[in-house]
Amino acid sequence: MATAKNSSLLPLEALEQAAECLRTLAHPHRLRIVQMLLSGEYTVGELAESCGIASHVASEHLRLMKDRGLLGCERDGRCMYYHVSEDGLSSIMSCIEKRFG
Repeated sequence: MATAKNSSLLPLEALEQAAECLRTLAHPHRLRIVQMLLSGEYTVGELAESCGIASHVASEHLRLMKDRGLLGCERDGRCMYYHVSEDGLSSIMSCIEKRFG
């Protein structure tokens, strides 16, 4: 019977939260949005155009990631600018780009 040799294993509750975060990111448009936002702030329209999707679809992707605490936004006049608020997204995207780039 195998026993855990590493006492620094994350608790299953933490791994469940990680899995939920990864499920949220597991969409090509959301990954493109994160990839763009890691280099700066963008509006819904700019992100939608880059992904080739309608603005309302991009808004839904952004809302989901914002609700999960991955993104933040700030209003400037009539425009809403989105940015990455989870530092770990940089490492995740780096891993994806190395593996699939």
